[in-house]
Amino acid sequence: MSVKQVTLLGSTGSIGENTLDVIRNSSDFVLYAISAYGNTELLLQQCEEFNPTVAVLVDESLADKFSKQLAQAECDTELRTGSQALDEIASSRHVDIVIAAIVGSAGLSSALAAVSSGKRLLLANKEALVMSGELFMQSAKESGAQIIPVDSEHNAVFQCLPISNNGINSNQFEHVSKIVLTASGGPFLKLPLNEFESVTPDQACKHPIWEMGRKISVDSATMMNKGLEFIEAFHLFQLPAEQIEVLIHPQSIVHSLVHFRDGSVLAQMANPDMRIPIAYGLTYPNRIDTMAEELNLVEIGQLDFQQPNLDRFPCLSLGMNAAVQGGTAPTILNAANEIAVSAFLKEELKFSEISLIIEEVMSKIPCEAAASLAIIQDADKCARNLSKELILKNI
Repeated sequence: MSVKQVTLLGSTGSIGENTLDVIRNSSDFVLYAISAYGNTELLLQQCEEFNPTVAVLVDESLADKFSKQLAQAECDTELRTGSQALDEIASSRHVDIVIAAIVGSAGLSSALAAVSSGKRLLLANKEALVMSGELFMQSAKESGAQIIPVDSEHNAVFQCLPISNNGINSNQFEHVSKIVLTASGGPFLKLPLNEFESVTPDQACKHPIWEMGRKISVDSATMMNKGLEFIEAFHLFQLPAEQIEVLIHPQSIVHSLVHFRDGSVLAQMANPDMRIPIAYGLTYPNRIDTMAEELNLVEIGQLDFQQPNLDRFPCLSLGMNAAVQGGTAPTILNAANEIAVSAFLKEELKFSEISLIIEEVMSKIPCEAAASLAIIQDADKCARNLSKELILKNI
């Protein structure tokens, strides 16, 4: 395999660091560009170790100080700043593979730039598909981009499908009856419902299995993360909503299952380690050693599955309904959730009120066809403004 040039969008987050760990142990990839919003300390360390051609710092107020630090470091990395620079490194002609690991709606534009340029895109930013699913997939089809999901659940589905040189395509689903996305259930799977009101940010961010950033940890606790993944699967795999199912699986060993029409079921299993889906996306259709711990089913002992309780996790229900509604509904859902989670983390909103804010925003903003990026961005802005107004009234 020839050496591939890689752009890593969001190199200082958990997905970014796991990606660098994979690249660190492989001679098949070279970092062309990395990016961070404002974590200059870690970004500098990464520049010193990997010496990428370009580093992007989105927060321009930190640029002067970081530029001086970069000049003193033993690397030849060029510094670029601002969100526009993310689009540039995602679409550069020098790049073969782009990893979209920026959290939230901030990662939409650069991910779209990558698919519009025909790159192999390792998609960890689920909001890109949630907000612009139809546009995103159509852009990939027109450019010939290859989308490989990095979310462990969607990557598991991808691993269970027949190999395709074009990434995900409709021919792979000819014999599929349904796909099942698994969910750990987060830290509050058994917490009494009357205690949800007093949940603290630290409690919500203490995931029993995965180590993640605070926003995505809260999404896991509310199961909005799985609601967003449901929408992502809806677009990514081009299946109707009734052929997508969610099951609670606390051990997080079976990452997803694919049911075929002949009665066969294929499941992808592994210890919870994001290096596995990242490495598969980088090397597809080949595989490399990820240094991940080997799975020992005897030690695990048993694997449990159960239907999710939508009364306990209303955010999951909101996500599934938004997928069916389509249009700008998923964009409104995502925007309201980002604002509500941010308010919760700042202790301006109760954990139990996150879903209430989202539901009220979705009921008050009309859904329309997501026919253009401008329409999507307008719906996003309206939902954010209304969410902030509702939270201020609540406070």
